[in-house]
Amino acid sequence: MTVTASTPLELLDEVYGRLPERAAIGRRRLGRGLSLAEKILFNHLADPEHQEVERGRSYAELYPDRVAMQDATAQMALLQFTTAGLAQTAVPTTVHCDHLIQAHSGAVQDLLDANDTNQEVYEFLRTVSAKYGIGFWKPGSGIIHQVVLEQYAFPGGMMIGTDSHTPNAGGLAMVAIGVGGADAVDVMVGGTFGLRWPKLIGVRLTGALSGWASAKDVILKVAELLTVKGGTGAIVEYFGPGVDSISATGRATICNMGAEIGATTSLFPYDDHSAIYLKSTGREAHADRASAVMTDLRADADVEADPAAVFDQVVEIDLSTLEPQLNGPHTPDLAHPVSRMADDARANGWPLEISAALVGSCTNSSYEDITRAASLARQASAKGLRVKTPLLVTPGSERVRATIERDGLLADLEAVGATVLANACGPCIGQWKRDDVQEGVPNVIVTSYNRNFPKRNDGLASTLAFVTSPETVMAYALAGTLDFNPLTDSVDGVRLDPPVGEELPARGFESGEAGFIAPPPSGEGVDVVVRPDSDRLQLLEPFPAWDGRDFTDLAVLLKAKGKCTTDHISAAGPWLKYRGHLDNISQNLFLGAVNAFTGEAGMGRCPVHPDGGAEPFPQAARHCREAGVPWVAVGDENYGEGSSREHAAMEPRFMNAKAIIVRSFARIHETNLKKQGVLPLTFADPAVYDEVREDDRISILGLADLAPDQPVACRITHADGTTVDFACNHTMSPEHIDWFRAGGALNLIRAKHERGV
Repeated sequence: MTVTASTPLELLDEVYGRLPERAAIGRRRLGRGLSLAEKILFNHLADPEHQEVERGRSYAELYPDRVAMQDATAQMALLQFTTAGLAQTAVPTTVHCDHLIQAHSGAVQDLLDANDTNQEVYEFLRTVSAKYGIGFWKPGSGIIHQVVLEQYAFPGGMMIGTDSHTPNAGGLAMVAIGVGGADAVDVMVGGTFGLRWPKLIGVRLTGALSGWASAKDVILKVAELLTVKGGTGAIVEYFGPGVDSISATGRATICNMGAEIGATTSLFPYDDHSAIYLKSTGREAHADRASAVMTDLRADADVEADPAAVFDQVVEIDLSTLEPQLNGPHTPDLAHPVSRMADDARANGWPLEISAALVGSCTNSSYEDITRAASLARQASAKGLRVKTPLLVTPGSERVRATIERDGLLADLEAVGATVLANACGPCIGQWKRDDVQEGVPNVIVTSYNRNFPKRNDGLASTLAFVTSPETVMAYALAGTLDFNPLTDSVDGVRLDPPVGEELPARGFESGEAGFIAPPPSGEGVDVVVRPDSDRLQLLEPFPAWDGRDFTDLAVLLKAKGKCTTDHISAAGPWLKYRGHLDNISQNLFLGAVNAFTGEAGMGRCPVHPDGGAEPFPQAARHCREAGVPWVAVGDENYGEGSSREHAAMEPRFMNAKAIIVRSFARIHETNLKKQGVLPLTFADPAVYDEVREDDRISILGLADLAPDQPVACRITHADGTTVDFACNHTMSPEHIDWFRAGGALNLIRAKHERGV
């Protein structure tokens, strides 16, 4: 299928053509009405009649409609794809250059600098896309999820993307799931996407948003209620009369940040808001086709009438009672309503002064978001006010940027002192060159982003980040302090009226500068060059297959204490430049992980030189790799929370890790470990975590009999010779066990292609 700058209508015809029949199969098999998520899943099952669909247990094989990748993750995904030997991808696929642009001087200069600094990587991505039939979005085109929403997302579709915030497309009633690059490769070569049949969480919305409350406050409240792991293994589906007060882009905001509760994805029903958005972005025919099957693009009536009979958990939120809130620091589920923010800051000893305020990111950079923030800026400017702290604004796409410039919104923001950044992720993912604050100096930032882990935005562990809505960011930027409640307080004697937004531009969207490059009909004449001496790109060597023996006496490289996200395992920021070079990026392994034995981040005892004192974890891991010493890492709850980056799984594998044993995993990271041939195990008794000592050796036994749903026998051997036998659980299917035995999923793909299968 030809890859274009929007979803081909023939793809919609194919998906909608089978939807009623597949939904009927689902109703017959389950004996009840279906949620929207269930309809979409049944419509994409490889075998809808016979696939087991036991929630949280069965593994489903699905055929997604498309794949989307951002530049930081696309490098490794496409390096893996090139080893498969195919001439073209089997499904429509796009690459979006949004992660490698560093925010520093402003949009124009930052984009020039990025094109210069990343020229080698951009050229690799452009040429590899051309060779394999992949659509390419140039740097400056926009953030992947905003561009996907504007161009490719469609109601009832299914997409996977190599970024954890891929669920953004759920705002348009699409099942969109964040995955690692190896999962994307499976689909790009024509295979299925494997997913444990998800549980369902229903969020029933009543009332209506008004005043200062926004869509962002909905998901901040959900995060508060469910916590960062409350959605793990589940799809979150929104329904109820309150849905009608939320725009399509507002819904995308909610679905986007659903990644912060660990949800597989989130989605809203298709309705008039969805149709209006499709039409406003030039997809009238797409809206017409979706409207023709509207009854199957929302939950069945009996589901909404009795949600408890269908959903594993139902959460109710009255939108009329929502108060704007800020969540943080260091975790996106720690909530502070604006009425309590100042008191909470004082109680915790956090600075009240705000060092920077940031509006944008894939979560909140729509036209509506900018209009709400700009409405406050206009009020402030009319009263002679300017921001009291640096205010950085990131448009979500070139289409949004061009439109807000035409409509005077950029001028409104700049009039109060805002600096407009490039259409890219920038500070949201650590691409922020700060000159005003040094490490060790506690400081507060407020953002409309999605994540606020330590070092996430600026690389500084001493920065305390709070996430909120764009309009609340603007209010706090004008006040310059957390000791402020925009609902009741004044700024220099000026009381701000509630923000006013426009769902969509009355004069339509401007196209801006075209950023899409379609692939040629054939990539036969396209050369993809990776220099042997490059420090940015490195061709991959297959990982070795399992040798058939148990893992005995594995060294404990790391015992992580508390939160250990993919940012802790494989940091972003300046390390993004090495995302295409496995050897080089492995130099950041576990730099953010907190050593449970010392409380220090990034430093531990080297198993190869145990008497040599502490050294950085990457150095200790490399010593293990070079000496042929296998090792294990031990983790706490929700290990691997956060970004979908498969580097957090590939780096341990590259450095000779055999297993990761934790109290619990985040979904994407657990899958990424399986894909790379690393055993992801969970303590059957979480208390065994406390038994692990720094100089222990851990054995994993009976691997020849590894089987689904069967515990794995393990043993701790202490330095004094005493032992602790314990059991571990796993979620590996027969296919996952084949990946482990083969040394990784990619080895099986390569072998099948070589056999002509």
